[in-house]
Amino acid sequence: MSDLQNLFDSELGIDVVVIRLIAAALFGGIIGFEREYLARPAGMRTHILVALAAATFAVLTLELTAHADGRGVQSDPIRVIEAVTAGVAFLAAGTIIFSRGEVHGLTTGASLWLAGAIGVACGIGHYFIAILATLLAFLVLTVLRWVEKAIPKKDPPPVDAKE
Repeated sequence: MSDLQNLFDSELGIDVVVIRLIAAALFGGIIGFEREYLARPAGMRTHILVALAAATFAVLTLELTAHADGRGVQSDPIRVIEAVTAGVAFLAAGTIIFSRGEVHGLTTGASLWLAGAIGVACGIGHYFIAILATLLAFLVLTVLRWVEKAIPKKDPPPVDAKE
């Protein structure tokens, strides 16, 4: 077969691939919306791209695994999840800033990491997990922000000059 004939060749089926990638982009966008609204360093586009990339890697893994079956090739799809986790963790770490004795960006870093996990869930077709994780993330990012603001805060301990 020529490359042109292989353009739409998929073991999963083109419709399945389209649905999985669109779902990842949608769910990543839902999480990114809240970060965008608060003008955080990683907003909607970043979360969509992280979830979409993770889903793409997951779909590619399933495609490669399907092509490898019966050819004496061993495949380990878990390695892709590990690679996605490491890659997203690198991006998430870049959003965390330590300045003037305070840490900023932890929530954004965590939401990027979760967007990657949701993307993998979409990529392998586990939509219930992706939907539930997205809903829980949105609740954590919105409702718990209000709860945190209502909790009285103690003054932070003084920074010791000797440290």
